[in-house]
Amino acid sequence: MTIEYLKKADRRAETGQSDLQATVQALLTEIEQGGDAAARAHAQKFDGWTGPALVPQDALDAAAHQVPDKLKADIGFAHDNIRRFAEAQKVTIQPCELEVQPGFFAGQKHIPVSAAGCYVPGGRYSHIASAIMTITTAKVAGVDHITACSPPKPGIGIPPAILYTMQLCGADAVLNMGGVQGIASMAFGLFGLPRADMLVGPGNQYVAEAKRLLFGRVGIDMFAGPTDSMVVADGAADPHLVAWDLAGQAEHGYNSPVWLVTDDRALAEAVMRLMPTIIAELPETNAKNAEAAWRDHGEVILCSDREEMAQVCDAYGPEHLHVQAADLDWWLGRLRSYGSLFLGEETTVAFGDKAAGPNHVLPTSGAARYTGGLSVHKYMKTVTWQRATRDGARPVAEATARISRLEGMEGHARTADIRLAKFFPQESFDLAASAD
Repeated sequence: MTIEYLKKADRRAETGQSDLQATVQALLTEIEQGGDAAARAHAQKFDGWTGPALVPQDALDAAAHQVPDKLKADIGFAHDNIRRFAEAQKVTIQPCELEVQPGFFAGQKHIPVSAAGCYVPGGRYSHIASAIMTITTAKVAGVDHITACSPPKPGIGIPPAILYTMQLCGADAVLNMGGVQGIASMAFGLFGLPRADMLVGPGNQYVAEAKRLLFGRVGIDMFAGPTDSMVVADGAADPHLVAWDLAGQAEHGYNSPVWLVTDDRALAEAVMRLMPTIIAELPETNAKNAEAAWRDHGEVILCSDREEMAQVCDAYGPEHLHVQAADLDWWLGRLRSYGSLFLGEETTVAFGDKAAGPNHVLPTSGAARYTGGLSVHKYMKTVTWQRATRDGARPVAEATARISRLEGMEGHARTADIRLAKFFPQESFDLAASAD
């Protein structure tokens, strides 16, 4: 049996308009050249914000009193899970040292970046969870200074729950800035803040493009497109759960793809029947997003067996991959291309998005084929070092000199020559390039 599309996307999700790059580049240039004043002007233009750029400490303290105790407990629960998972990740990062030749030692160590900028979305939805994911992970990694920013609401500022979360998770400074001006302020070190070495966090297409254009001058977590999710289900899966899991992720936005991969036609048809009814149960704005995402980007793919299903998964490289099928250990061992994997109906992508522990900043648009999501590793540089005794340096210097001359790099060869001459003045060496 060949793969059959019972529902195929009318058009693929697009990452942005053709003039997006030029628009964002112009904004970045204006802000870099105009500094604090330009960033403030753009905050007023795009966010309607005329208050302070930096959130004062008394406002952060006041926010804590405005958050209900139950919500504080839920935020604390999520923060604790995400912090402990990040700490467990960090334990796996170990320095190493190897005596590559007698007397010649090489090793590696891991150094956190000095400053990070964490973007917390606040447009369509206020993402408390994104503040936890980005700031907490940076804190555990050992980043010296963490700036967080989020779009302020006119006359109000950043919502109290987000401010409370930012402070709880360890932000050293908070900016009332959204969009390109927020990203630029952190990247260029405006308002007396250190320049960010790393920019992380999800955002709209302008935020994603700003990070893409700044990459190289600063590090970024990843190039981000619209969020996407795939459910893999066999005939024993509950179609009602499957449909809700698809609809729940489709509410992210009109261009957020959701895909169902199955080897059971009856399940596929049941899910397709359920989707319009389930989407209609959502609040109006959420329903509009989910309806458009399902209509234009949703797919249902029928396969012959689980191996074919796994091949489809690996080809798509979904950001979120939820398996609701028998023999979960087989799937865990077989699947190779995903941002985060959810095994069994007892979990769901929303758990990972909000409170479970693993990070929800994940590769989109098929990037899971070559990279993973945000983790303590992203905030840390793996660097190497070497040292040697004089006897240990000898064979390395001889090989270096001959290889360098073969490559035509005489200056490289001489740096090896002079060490041999200094360390072993009574000896002669054949350091000519090989004639063979």
